[in-house]
Amino acid sequence: MTYTVALTGGIGSGKSTIANLFAMLDVSIIDADIVARQVVEKGSPLLAEIVSHFGEQILLTNGELDRTALRHIVFQSESEKQWLNQLLHPAIRAEMLKQLNESSAPYVLWVVPLLIENQLTEFCDRILVVDVLPEIQLERATKRDKSKEETIKNIMASQVDRQTRLSYADDVIENNLSLDDNAIHLAHQVAKLHKHYLTLAKQKEILK
Repeated sequence: MTYTVALTGGIGSGKSTIANLFAMLDVSIIDADIVARQVVEKGSPLLAEIVSHFGEQILLTNGELDRTALRHIVFQSESEKQWLNQLLHPAIRAEMLKQLNESSAPYVLWVVPLLIENQLTEFCDRILVVDVLPEIQLERATKRDKSKEETIKNIMASQVDRQTRLSYADDVIENNLSLDDNAIHLAHQVAKLHKHYLTLAKQKEILK
């Protein structure tokens, strides 16, 4: 398997922003959120199971999954969240590992929010954490997702706490400032890490 850098962080930390900066350097990206959307696409068996369980209230008018509506339901009920996780996580995990195994890139940036929670750390060579203060997380995620503050707080509570996440980190990018204030600094950090990861990937290849 190609050298794998797992990018993780809590909701609203800015993982997509960081991933986009790596993508601009032609880094291969495998994104757990994209995979999660793929496995529940319109017409998929998994989406049919979800609709059977929750009803058509979790569908948009075009027949696709209404992720906001589903999120609101499952983060109000631990049993419903467990049911959904047991259905989706094996499929998402299998597809992500398939894509990692098939990659021929020098290294892959694997964007996976629940890396630690879902015990996936064994499948990566290095962990990059996007760190942010909890109050900024809450503000960003509430605005971005147009969700109730209570829902975002429940999501944050379901994820590992900041210190636990940082204890797993090989590298950390702090992202507490707005993108406008921090854009150049973030790009510089990403460029520096990119060079480092290319070196580490070469070293792994030599040791094979």
